[in-house]
Amino acid sequence: MTVLHPGDPLAHRALESLIRAETSVRRRLSADLEREGISATGFSVLVVLTTAGGELELRALRHRLQTSKANATEVVSTLQSRGLVERRRPVEDRRMVLVRLTEAGQEIVDRLFPEHTERVTAAFSVLDEEEKRSLTEICRKLAAAA
Repeated sequence: MTVLHPGDPLAHRALESLIRAETSVRRRLSADLEREGISATGFSVLVVLTTAGGELELRALRHRLQTSKANATEVVSTLQSRGLVERRRPVEDRRMVLVRLTEAGQEIVDRLFPEHTERVTAAFSVLDEEEKRSLTEICRKLAAAA
């Protein structure tokens, strides 16, 4: 039997805790969205488009979501098939793909965002303000190191 010796046991425990916490929070936040027929990633696309004024280039959308080209394309295709976003190529640069929020997509955001905000607040209510700041800073450091 092979015995594994982690170089930094505390780092391994931190990773395990981070993964468990992320899975638990994601599960709680996405369950209600999925009952509405939209994935957490799909909802994030709609929210990002809303905050960007309704339209973004696909590349910029991918950057804001920190997702792969394949994943972004799949999610946008799903949203487009449901009439929540539209894609178009500007005549001045046919290589570019713009993604625009439709009226139906905006309606979803307007209807679900207040409840989603309440769920986010509830999910993080176990942390005090300083713990939330610390968690934010820790996550930024980990993301920047990648």
